[in-house]
Amino acid sequence: MGKIALLFAMFFLPAVVFASVPVAQIAPLAPVSKELKKQLLGTPVYIQIFKEERTLELYGKIGNDYRLLNSYRICNFSGGLGPKRRQGDFKSPEGFYSVGLSQLKPDSRFYRAINTGFPNEYDRQQGYEGKYLMIHGSCVSIGCYAMTDTNIDEIYHYVEAALRNGQPRVEVSIYPFRMTDSNLQRHRYSVYYSFWQQLQPGYAEFVQNRQPPSISVSGGKYVLNNAVLNSTPVNQSALALSEAK
Repeated sequence: MGKIALLFAMFFLPAVVFASVPVAQIAPLAPVSKELKKQLLGTPVYIQIFKEERTLELYGKIGNDYRLLNSYRICNFSGGLGPKRRQGDFKSPEGFYSVGLSQLKPDSRFYRAINTGFPNEYDRQQGYEGKYLMIHGSCVSIGCYAMTDTNIDEIYHYVEAALRNGQPRVEVSIYPFRMTDSNLQRHRYSVYYSFWQQLQPGYAEFVQNRQPPSISVSGGKYVLNNAVLNSTPVNQSALALSEAK
């Protein structure tokens, strides 16, 4: 009987120990080394933007997973948190976008530019309007995500190389903040709360599986094309991996 009890304890000990570690102590993953990043030019890439942190993250595919290549400070965006709704509201967009070769502007008056593709299908179904919403250089914004010329040069270089090397489109996920439950709770009284709830499954998909989320639009809402995740509660430990500090 004692041996059975000992084996039972040994079997469950790792889970108990893991559960007792505060998830806030788990740090975000560090970028790959500079040497490896250079070797990954031409690999498929993925972009995440977080308004509140003023951060753009560029990921590259290594094996089956996407790893952080670099994190960049956003020089400027405009209009505060929340989605862009109309031309002239000076808001920078939020949602799920994708970029093809035709959306790259190497000779932009803002040095280099990547058109986000706003309005997307969701935006059109909502009646939102606007055009030329970019990620670009020159560090000035009237609805775009402005970077330093040095940073947009590197971002542009990797996006262009990925597209020319066969990636059909580069997905760009734009969030108001890291979509953890605690951050959503902090903004629970916002008029945009229900919209932000639509974004969380896409964020969780990438945190948990290191794959860019596949998103469609149904009934005027963003829908994650993953029945398993849609029917499963969000893993709080996974979300905490990249929670804003």
